[in-house]
Amino acid sequence: MNLQNTRRLSVLIFSLLLISFTALSCAPLFKITLPTQQITSALASTTQSTAVQVTVGEATVVHVIDGDTIDVSIGGKVYRVRYIGMNAPEIGKPYYQEATDKNKELVEGKTVLLVKDISETDKYGRLLRYVYVGDLFVDAELVRLGYAPATPYPPDVKYEAYLKSLEEQAKAANLGMWAK
Repeated sequence: MNLQNTRRLSVLIFSLLLISFTALSCAPLFKITLPTQQITSALASTTQSTAVQVTVGEATVVHVIDGDTIDVSIGGKVYRVRYIGMNAPEIGKPYYQEATDKNKELVEGKTVLLVKDISETDKYGRLLRYVYVGDLFVDAELVRLGYAPATPYPPDVKYEAYLKSLEEQAKAANLGMWAK
């Protein structure tokens, strides 16, 4: 494949992702379905060698740090990933262990799809990504079940309203950390 065709494919993939995510963000669903197989197979020929330059890509979870942070392997290299749009309790805080355990249940040892918003990394060097396992939007699931509050970190706010609505639903249902 020549450079011009590679660029065209990259633009097409980006356009499809943008349209998909825009449509999905308008629907108040508990699970967001992404065409992960098509996305990752199309990206396989266009991604660069360093993970921090990949907007969308697959990784394998090698360790769960806590309720909103994981270590993943991409091309044999380990990267720390911080979920976008939510903030699970830190060690020593109420509901820390429950959030960590739920995150482990959802992602540990699994292949995940990492999706970038605006920022590449945070001030600690962690990749900032939305995380999916199949069609499950993990960031949203942890908020929906009451394991973490929705917490916007501008400029990465693509799903701010969606995550906030899930938090409100969890509070209304007295789920997880919002239980009375």
